[in-house]
Amino acid sequence: MTTHDVTLVVLDMAGTTVADDGLVELAFAAAARSQGVETGSPEHTAMLAHVRATMGESKISVFRHLFGDEDRAQAANLAFEAAYDSLVDEGRCEALPGAAEAIAELRGRGLKVVLTTGFARTTQDRILDALGWQSVADLTLCPADAGRGRPYPDMVLTALLRTRTDSVRQIAVAGDTGYDMLTGARAGASVVAGVLTGAHDEARLRADGATHVLGSIAELPAVLLG
Repeated sequence: MTTHDVTLVVLDMAGTTVADDGLVELAFAAAARSQGVETGSPEHTAMLAHVRATMGESKISVFRHLFGDEDRAQAANLAFEAAYDSLVDEGRCEALPGAAEAIAELRGRGLKVVLTTGFARTTQDRILDALGWQSVADLTLCPADAGRGRPYPDMVLTALLRTRTDSVRQIAVAGDTGYDMLTGARAGASVVAGVLTGAHDEARLRADGATHVLGSIAELPAVLLG
């Protein structure tokens, strides 16, 4: 099966189609402060290293690892969402160059496009609203819609089921993190494309299963459509 047999494209949001511009780290700092971890402290520095390494993972999973207590994890997650939502409301959210055009080109050629995120549904919807992207894709999914977030394959496989795609080999997955690559590989996607507009470098993306590494999502239509 070639890249031209792809019929479903599953795209990450922050860092892949939507500019992150440090918003995740700013929101994390607020979440950490809500749990008594001051910005710039050794504890914060260690936690931030984990956040950077696990970019793309469901945020509640990250907080469970960091705080080791469900109540604290849930409280941190709520603080994170509130901080991120405020940043979006301040106009700090914009599409990456060429992202909307790439999605439109793929859909215009008959491919289904699904946008996925590690954020909660409320945050995902806020981003989509801020960009005017409510109808930009065929479907949008967050971890709660699928069962587990990245690096598990659940969101990609949910996209397959909801779009009635016939085979995992007809799927292309694109993202900016190693966890996106693991998700695509574990789901059996024939194309697992890393983009260099977000969290992780080419070495990390390839180590975690990238079949292609692109400068940006704008290059994806040429890979899939020829």
